[in-house]
Parts: sequence; C-alpha cells; structure tokens
Amino acid sequence: MAYPPLKRYIIVGKHGHATIPFADPSAVKALNQALLMRHYGLNYWDIPTDYLCPPIPGRADYLHHLGDLLAKTTKGKVPKGKFIRILDIGVGANCIYPIIGVKEFDWSFVGSDIDATAIEAAQLILEKNSSLKSNIELRVQYNAAFIFKNIIQKEDQFTAVICNPPFYSSAKEAASHTQRKWKNLQQKKQATDRNFGGQSNELWYKGGEKAFIQKMIEESQAFATNCLWFTTLVSKKAHLAFIYRQLEKHNINDIQTIEMGQGQKTSRIVAWRF
Repeated sequence: MAYPPLKRYIIVGKHGHATIPFADPSAVKALNQALLMRHYGLNYWDIPTDYLCPPIPGRADYLHHLGDLLAKTTKGKVPKGKFIRILDIGVGANCIYPIIGVKEFDWSFVGSDIDATAIEAAQLILEKNSSLKSNIELRVQYNAAFIFKNIIQKEDQFTAVICNPPFYSSAKEAASHTQRKWKNLQQKKQATDRNFGGQSNELWYKGGEKAFIQKMIEESQAFATNCLWFTTLVSKKAHLAFIYRQLEKHNINDIQTIEMGQGQKTSRIVAWRF
C-alpha cells in the first residue's frame, strides 16, 4: 500500500467492494494523501484541521480540460513545460491544482489566497516536496475586496487563470447545506462537522458564486494584457445566463463553456479572453 495509514479506514461497501467511510474527515484526508503519494509522487501532503480537503479527480479534470482549451492554439497538442504559467485564485492550504498541474504537465503556478494560514500550510507542502518548489510561487491577497489586484504584478504574464469560487452566499447557507448532507448520510454529528472541511472564505462569499465570478469578470479587464485566458468553475447551471450577460456587458466576445462530469455531479468551466 502506497500509504499504510489509509489501511485503518478501509471498509467493505454494500456492493462488496473496498471503500472508506466518506463521512469521516480523517478517512478522506488519508485517501487524498494516498492518492497524491501513489499517483503524483509526493513525499508529504497535509492540511490544517477544518480546511478544505478536495476530491482530487475533479480537480484533475479541470486541468485536463484547460489543457484541451490551450491545445486549440497549439495544433491540437496540450502544451507542457514551465513556460505555461497558471494563476490559481484561492489556492488553499491543499495546493491541489498546482500539485496536479506540475506533475501532469510540468506547468508553473502562482497560487493566491486571502488566508495567510492556508498559504503557510501550502508553503510547507512545497518545502517538503522539492519537485514542486521550483514550479510554484504563493502570494497572499491582503485585501479581500480584490481578486486580481495586488496579486497580478505589472510584469506578470499568465497563460490562464483558474478558480474554484466560493459557492455559498453566506455562512448560514453553507451550514444549512451541511445539515442536509449529514441527514442524507444519516450521520449523527454536529452540523459544523464536514468531511470536506472548509474555512469561511473557501465556502462562501457575499452574493455567492455569481457575485464572485461577476467580480472576476470586472477585474479581468484591467489585466487583459497579463493573461491569455480567464477561467472559472461554475457549479450551478442556472448561473450561466447571468455570467454570459456580465461578459457581454464588458464586451467580451471570445467565450468558451466546457461541460464537466464526475459521478453524479455535473459542473462546467467558463473561459473568456480579450
């Protein structure tokens, strides 16, 4: 086994297959650690308690779809190498997107976050994995009113921006969703417990996903010469019409929508360029 500590969490599911109790945060983190060590060659990966522990396959899908988008301008071949520079907005303590992007494509990354603790945890991952350190730079956003300002510097040139925006519009909405999730899982745990974890800035933003992406679109104009593609995940299909209106409002005509599916969950990437 690539990560022996995972063994204690393995159970037999109702169909007779080995699985883990996904309602247990420790089990989910151990699974992520095993996947990152087995498939991405990491020596160390950990996150602070109550920070977001993301599902790795969905994150990998985003980057593979981004690679396909970039391939449209490179004769159909996904570009690889450090000259492909990606800005990850909301890199988090887990640093998942840069890890996958470095290991799969040898891309280079700048990861930003408003949470200094998250940046410190991500930096520790880099320090303990020399194969990542030279390809990933982390920056703290000290002003939560901005997304790109203060992060993108005058001399920066990015091939693409990626973002998994906060989904909920308030802490109350996030807690309500968690309660429904535990009810569905038939778990008798506190509503504040989440198998996926997450700090407030990771889970909610005033106005929710729509407002965050609207802010991205507005700010992206000022950095049109610094970045080829701006992209973001959109969890809710109903938000697309609003997002398209915002893009048209700012005279952005080159827009791509990429459908993504993981199990029963469907999401999509919206990409735009100037």
